[in-house]
Amino acid sequence: VMALILIGLAIYVLPILVFHFTINKYDNELDGMPFTAQELGQDILNDFEIKNVDIEPTEMGDHYDPDRKKIRIKKYRLNRKSLTALSIITHEIGHAIQHKEGYEPLSRRQKIIKSTTWISRLAGGIMYIGIGPIIATGLIPLIKIAGALVALSIIINVVLHLITLDVEFDASYKRALPILKEKIPSEYFKSCNTVLTAAAFTYVVGSLASFLSLRYAWPIIRKILR
Repeated sequence: VMALILIGLAIYVLPILVFHFTINKYDNELDGMPFTAQELGQDILNDFEIKNVDIEPTEMGDHYDPDRKKIRIKKYRLNRKSLTALSIITHEIGHAIQHKEGYEPLSRRQKIIKSTTWISRLAGGIMYIGIGPIIATGLIPLIKIAGALVALSIIINVVLHLITLDVEFDASYKRALPILKEKIPSEYFKSCNTVLTAAAFTYVVGSLASFLSLRYAWPIIRKILR
């Protein structure tokens, strides 16, 4: 059992460590690079005639907000001429291009998130309290509702991770890489591909983790729902 736990931890932790190592490795300033991340990002938006999306700094993680149409990049990255900064902003702009073109998996993900947020919040509250105290009440209807909400939340999480894989891989490999190949000096393209691939593996790990949580939680939930 301990060996399985260690293997599971290695599968989960190793790609995250590789991601951070890769991000840091390619985050050095390049004197020969003709543009910063923000300059490249604005150039790409102009090329694709995306006029209603703004690039802005954030203290949180890099992401594209489809509701407010904002590309948010960590503040210190915007003015950097590093392959990490250029790869990340191009990836996030890939989501803006998906949005403009009506890419269905992105739209589906947003619809699911908006319509199921309340379920995730309730399930999170139940998990915070703990299933044990709820079972201890002896109130069968309450126990069954709690179990159903937790089960539904886990299933939604699995579905979202599967859709997210599609959305993120498309943004990296079908949107960002062709743009980077055209925009940056050719000797840097392979390294940008490495950065995007390292990032992609973190999403794969997230999907595996959601499947494992469903696998191990399901027998317990089935007992509660009986």
